[in-house]
Amino acid sequence: MKPENTLKLMETRRSIRQFNQDPISQDIIEKCVNAARLAPSARNLQPIEFAYIDELELVQQIFPLTRWAGYINPNGNPKQGQEPVSYLTVLVNKEIYDANYKYDIGAMVENFILSTWSYGIGSCWILSVNRNKLRDVLNISDKYEIDCVVALGYPAEDPMCEDTDNNIKYYKDDNDRLHVPKRKMEKIYHLNEVKG
Repeated sequence: MKPENTLKLMETRRSIRQFNQDPISQDIIEKCVNAARLAPSARNLQPIEFAYIDELELVQQIFPLTRWAGYINPNGNPKQGQEPVSYLTVLVNKEIYDANYKYDIGAMVENFILSTWSYGIGSCWILSVNRNKLRDVLNISDKYEIDCVVALGYPAEDPMCEDTDNNIKYYKDDNDRLHVPKRKMEKIYHLNEVKG
């Protein structure tokens, strides 16, 4: 594996909120879930499980249960005809988890979204979801805590990343292109000592 390929994958990944409507192969999703499964897990308990939803009726029921791009709402919402084509629901098996499961979720979801991006599939990791209604829609047992969902589809937009000193709020320009500010390296990287 070439390091530059892995780095390029990480450098180009952005949250996607406008999707074309091409279907995603379940074979690809299974490979990406497998990559998520292999992420580090606290005490190796592996309490995280995944429910993949691509049935159109269910996808349409899930969409209104999610909230998108709080800084620019409603301009960050998927436009009609550019909604996600599927969702990955991230579940915590309450029978085997401990207090560190959030670390597992971070590692696993990142593995998953980087894997999907390697196939050109865009994603948006969504924490703002109506979990009670989602539980009903998907008939999820009380054995599971619903943590988040990942919206999926091939991108119908090309967000750009830009360095910033202060303002971290993403925005859309006059051409409707999303800009995503990231703190500069010199603001977040400390070598051998941390100055205040």
